[in-house]
Amino acid sequence: MEITVQWIRTSWTKQSRGGEAASRRNAAPIGFALPHAEGASAHVIRMHERDGFEPYETQEDLSKVDVQLRETDGRLRVFPRVQPLFALPPRPRRPPAVRLVPGQWVRWQLNYRFSSAAGMQDWSYWLDTFNIACGPTNADVFLSAPTVFVDERGPLR
Repeated sequence: MEITVQWIRTSWTKQSRGGEAASRRNAAPIGFALPHAEGASAHVIRMHERDGFEPYETQEDLSKVDVQLRETDGRLRVFPRVQPLFALPPRPRRPPAVRLVPGQWVRWQLNYRFSSAAGMQDWSYWLDTFNIACGPTNADVFLSAPTVFVDERGPLR
């Protein structure tokens, strides 16, 4: 089964929680055109406040993407992992896994809030967007509306 994975991580601090910086962060894309890639790799994009949310693109092995992908009965089961350490904001009940048939794709968003271990630094934040397609795709697949959208973002305060 052909699987296409795009993982976008946007990260920021309290400095981008409001005003012009928050506008730039909120305008950051949640889907990109795919580069030509061979083999089982993921298209990974990182955007950070310190770079003005400019995208930095790489290819990584699928095993490094924090999402479970399993093929069963001609369907692709998709379920992002959330480590207990990264449980903020609270996720009392997670939605079920998504099962895709060829020709479908899912956009799944999760956000996180972190502080330093000693509480001496300001909060920092991540938004992970997983765009995952089942079956053959074209380069612009993640620029359109997804078949399934899972919004698992919580309040970051």
